[in-house]
Amino acid sequence: MREFIVEITTTFPSTMAQSEVDSLRALEAVRAKEFTASGNLVRLWRPIGEMRSIGVWAAEDESDLHTNVLGTLPLSPYMTFEVTAVQPHPNDPGRS
Repeated sequence: MREFIVEITTTFPSTMAQSEVDSLRALEAVRAKEFTASGNLVRLWRPIGEMRSIGVWAAEDESDLHTNVLGTLPLSPYMTFEVTAVQPHPNDPGRS
């Protein structure tokens, strides 16, 4: 699988009930655990104080990432995605 840096920004409509937001976030947490188990979600960070996340995701290609991974997130209708395909750098200190 290829790796991608994905920046995700989540914006809820001001008219959305907090109970619906909470329900979707709970479903999102379950989906994230599934993607971790399948190897699609490698790492995930949240910038302090922001409704944005930055993660390392894996998929067969960018189409697979959008269709079968990011597009299946419960919050995806409220998310925007900035995707950058990456490959190992020869000087990466984490390479084995």
